[in-house]
Amino acid sequence: MPEIWIAVAEKTGIPELRLTTRDIPDYDLLMKGRLKILAEHKLGIRDIQEVIGTLQPLPGGKEFLDELRSITQVIILSDTFEEFAQPLMKQLGWPTLLCHRLEIKDGNVVNYKLRISEQKREAVKALRAMNYFVISAGDSFNDTAMLAAANVGYLFRSPKAIQQQFPQFQPVEEYKDLLAKVREQLAA
Repeated sequence: MPEIWIAVAEKTGIPELRLTTRDIPDYDLLMKGRLKILAEHKLGIRDIQEVIGTLQPLPGGKEFLDELRSITQVIILSDTFEEFAQPLMKQLGWPTLLCHRLEIKDGNVVNYKLRISEQKREAVKALRAMNYFVISAGDSFNDTAMLAAANVGYLFRSPKAIQQQFPQFQPVEEYKDLLAKVREQLAA
């Protein structure tokens, strides 16, 4: 899916909302900054959800996910929020999504609630503790702990700076190539 916060930035004309976990590795710092901007501009949950309602999966994304689910179980571990995800997951055929929650008061986003710290890494560790073979892919700083915890981790369409900082993860740019890597791992 496209980055929600970038879409909100484009719709509202607030460039600071374009920052994502590709830009700022400290998730708490990033989210506190977003909450402050929302409050300053009096943007509420409905404003964000309105933008989310206009988003479509990236070209090839749904087809990739459908093909992937035909060969293995898929869990999406995301730092998004339940209050954002529903229309997006519907378009993707309701894949399993584990994410966070927002605290909303009088229609305003006043805080966010992480399930647990490093939830992506901890979910992968739990799956591995149950003897699952975990293949993970991500594109941002907030994915690297998950990639390290997995049996195999790939950087998918990540910025060059992240690829250079984390050379232990093979970069992949196209859905077909990532699908081939997954098939290769599953056949091994």
